[in-house]
Amino acid sequence: MISGIDTACPKCGGVNRPGADVCYLCREPLEAHPGPGNPPPAPPPGANAFVGDAPPPAKPRPPLRPIPMLLFTEAARHNVRMSALLFVLLFAVFFLLGTAIGGASGDPLTGLGLAFVLYAILGTTAYFSGSSIVLSIHGAREAGGEEHRQLRNIVEEMAIAAGVPPPKVYVIPAAGMNAFAAGRRPEEASVAVTTGLVDRLNREELQGVIAHELAHIKSRDTLYNVCAAVLVGAVALLSDMFLRGTLWGRRGRVEGERGGGGRGNAAFFVLALLLAVLAPLAAKILQMSISRQREYHADAAAAGFTRNPLGLASALAKITAGGPEVPGENRGTQHLFIVNPLRVFGPDSSALMSTHPPTEARIQRLQAMGGVSAGS
Repeated sequence: MISGIDTACPKCGGVNRPGADVCYLCREPLEAHPGPGNPPPAPPPGANAFVGDAPPPAKPRPPLRPIPMLLFTEAARHNVRMSALLFVLLFAVFFLLGTAIGGASGDPLTGLGLAFVLYAILGTTAYFSGSSIVLSIHGAREAGGEEHRQLRNIVEEMAIAAGVPPPKVYVIPAAGMNAFAAGRRPEEASVAVTTGLVDRLNREELQGVIAHELAHIKSRDTLYNVCAAVLVGAVALLSDMFLRGTLWGRRGRVEGERGGGGRGNAAFFVLALLLAVLAPLAAKILQMSISRQREYHADAAAAGFTRNPLGLASALAKITAGGPEVPGENRGTQHLFIVNPLRVFGPDSSALMSTHPPTEARIQRLQAMGGVSAGS
């Protein structure tokens, strides 16, 4: 479409901004209805080529499916609902596994109690020591001095916009471009960014990244991540305990069932065996789904804090192009970063085990929040 010319929708007559692909009133694709201010698409390359002309360029990869203009408030509410649903499912898998294991031994309530105790022990440990461990793993140092004054100022500005106490600011000495937030409560939170990110982003882009991390802090995503990781670990531990127990005590259980009254226990035993095999995979899939929803939610909330979703979109594009690698990167902390430091998730990546949504999809959503359609 021609830049600078208002686009009139042939279907409803609505006047759209220059370069719009979808009518803001009727949501009809404007390219499908050529008209005034909306010229027909150019002929394909090579259609009127003369002999001796250069061959047409290679066909580019088809773009992502266009989405209509998106309000960051609506996007945030949607992702909160999805996260809550996924957490309920993850807890259900965990406690169902504990109940089934208890039922296989003749007392479902005992198995449920064991699950509660196991989660309490693991959760308490992660709750009180998780943040310091993550910061030390990646070599983060507290930001100070004149060289990091702008970074600290941006963090304070975005903390005021987000309505949270300013977190502690850390810098990771690395050429890669990445950032993460940690802390069980907003009052004890911290934000860590790489030196490569600070050096290569402009102020608007850096504001978008910091706003994204503060959105995680305000929404307690740092605590959600701990809870989800502990649940996945507890599911794996329960499953392993039960499977090892079946190998050592199988003969005794079978003989006990032959003595009578074991039909109910046998049903629980089969259920527990199935869950012990499938629950760890299901829990991991749910954890990854929660992580993706929280990334979408933080993007939308950051757009609300800055009122500039295109700044974060530009930052994500630069991070992807410049490389998100960080020291100490590992599978245990990869979901904390704004962009996964171990894997690049493109549109063709398998979504089930992805810690982050495809960066192209995140950029497209942010552009839609800013009123810019993909490819315009």
